[in-house]
Amino acid sequence: MPLSHPHPIDSPAVLAWYDRHARDLPWRVSPGDRRAGINPDPYRVWLSEVMLQQTTVAAVKSYFLRFTSLWPTVRDLAAAPLDAVLREWAGLGYYARARNLHACAEAVVRDHGGVFPDTAAGLQSLPGIGAYTSAAIAAICFDERVAVLDGNLDRVLARYYALEVPVREAKDELRGALQLAVPERSGDFAQAMMDLGATICAPRAAMCLVCPLHDGCEARAEGDPLRYPVKPVKAERPVRRGHAYVMRDAAGDVYLQTRPAKGLLASMTEVPTSDWAADLPEPHYPAEGNWRWHGQVVHIFTHFRLELDVWSAVVAPEGLDAGWWAAPGTLAGEALPTLFRKVLAEAGLS
Repeated sequence: MPLSHPHPIDSPAVLAWYDRHARDLPWRVSPGDRRAGINPDPYRVWLSEVMLQQTTVAAVKSYFLRFTSLWPTVRDLAAAPLDAVLREWAGLGYYARARNLHACAEAVVRDHGGVFPDTAAGLQSLPGIGAYTSAAIAAICFDERVAVLDGNLDRVLARYYALEVPVREAKDELRGALQLAVPERSGDFAQAMMDLGATICAPRAAMCLVCPLHDGCEARAEGDPLRYPVKPVKAERPVRRGHAYVMRDAAGDVYLQTRPAKGLLASMTEVPTSDWAADLPEPHYPAEGNWRWHGQVVHIFTHFRLELDVWSAVVAPEGLDAGWWAAPGTLAGEALPTLFRKVLAEAGLS
């Protein structure tokens, strides 16, 4: 076992550090406000945790503020059309999160009277809420004494224990060690550990001299904390190729359509494309026109690299009735994922 006898994590030192250095985040209740009896809003914490999956705090802040302005409560979000939620999510990526977000809001209103369950087990029964997110909400909002282990904490603990194997091979042991340290102030402890990973024990920097876990950190004692976490061997990412077709009518409007309700980028807005395959197919234009090749865009998905050749033409609108025509000035308000914004930009449309 990689961590058969892990030494303790000094939670009092972590909390003392957090009381002085907690980040000011729009979804967070500060330690001082917690002591004054102000409790975190489960809706805001849940929304932030979903947005923060695979995304940075800097990227999320503006989206969070816009969402909470449009939909201040879970009831407001549940009542919103899915299309509107997808439009506001566009650019955050991993679009299944937006669909699950809406489904979860509906479930909270329909099945729980608009009140989030107050345990990790209850929260995990909701759509799109897994083990990590349920633990984070339960700890932060309800002080359930449950370990909250995210990517930042993986790094902190891998260094603290000088873990000689990739984190994924010792996840249960790390969670168990963290669980032993969870104090009564479970929510503040969880956020403190997240802040440590984001600001002190960062991916490319380890400011050991100001870290509250300095004394017990084995990687610091070795003198090379950036050696950890040990990276797993990465499988080569396959490449898929295809064509994207940007069609404009005589007035300059752009033809758009909705992707299928299931699968990658489900229910998002797109321009027509060919199939995406290992070998680049011959272009088969969706309408008659003087087609022009603009270049290629590359987009990295989790499991593959996509290369799309971008074509454009002015076409007659007859027969193109599966989608709609959008004026260039309205494209910013469409539910276009980053991939298709790249395609439009390559074709000369911002």
